[in-house]
Amino acid sequence: MSARGKARKRALDVLFEADQRGSDPMSTLRERSGQAQVPFAEYAFQLVEGVTTHRVEIDAVLAEYAEGWTLDRMPAVDRTVLRLATYELLFVADVPAGVAISEAVGLARDLSTDASPGFVNGLLAKVASVEPARRPTAVEAAAPDDPADDPADDSAHDGADDPADAALEHPPTRTATV
Repeated sequence: MSARGKARKRALDVLFEADQRGSDPMSTLRERSGQAQVPFAEYAFQLVEGVTTHRVEIDAVLAEYAEGWTLDRMPAVDRTVLRLATYELLFVADVPAGVAISEAVGLARDLSTDASPGFVNGLLAKVASVEPARRPTAVEAAAPDDPADDPADDSAHDGADDPADAALEHPPTRTATV
């Protein structure tokens, strides 16, 4: 797992815990990072802070495109994965959309229901395809201070035949069942 992948997982754990406890994610982050034997990567802090700061906007985007689903009805892990990835899609310029989606699908596959990866992929592909104007412009490459901030960790491939890119063209659909 890449350094950013590990940071995403740690951020997901913090955001999920805070959501379940009804606590402030930044307080949970400070508490968990203070107890950690291995220091949290700066990118984990950036993700938690970003999702927390932009949560209202992120939730509005997700609610708009989650056809037949409310945020409250989604499994808590899926909701947290979607918030994290939507933050990356809308506010992090140096993470390609395909990488954000692929990483989110992987987290959903590892941590949630069998139907979750397809649901997460379809919803994030929709967000990525209709919200590109919100995405910041790419930042100039600079030497990262923290290896976890190295975009090469996530984009070392050339994108050819990338399943995440194919998902953007043909996202799976999910219908709500009652």
